[in-house]
Amino acid sequence: MASAQASGRQGLARQVFEAESGFARTLAARDSQAFATYVAVDAVFFSRRDTLRGRAAVVAGWHPFFEGAAAPFSWSPQIVEVLESGTLALSSGPVRDPSGRQIGTFNSIWRREADGRWRVVFDKGCAVCDCQPRP
Repeated sequence: MASAQASGRQGLARQVFEAESGFARTLAARDSQAFATYVAVDAVFFSRRDTLRGRAAVVAGWHPFFEGAAAPFSWSPQIVEVLESGTLALSSGPVRDPSGRQIGTFNSIWRREADGRWRVVFDKGCAVCDCQPRP
């Protein structure tokens, strides 16, 4: 039974990995309408300046990132963990500038919704620590 649950969670984690990857591709493709389909209606995204609440606010707040010919950054999932219930998942990974240099880390919470799709409910990015080890 435990291995069946683990196998089920691995399958769900793969779904979230693919959802996060698709979500990231919307920015690269400059497609804000597709971006919106990955955001839950009641999503909360944290930004440097304020908190964006609800899909409409998130899409409006991210609009500047979709302007211009090239995406100002990219991201990709590195870690995905799914609750045993299969309803919530965490996705985390690097955020990179156009040259490929890591400039941050993202953390997204995904919820499996009634239609079976995974959508982001919480999102927060963190800057890369420029910490130096103590002598």
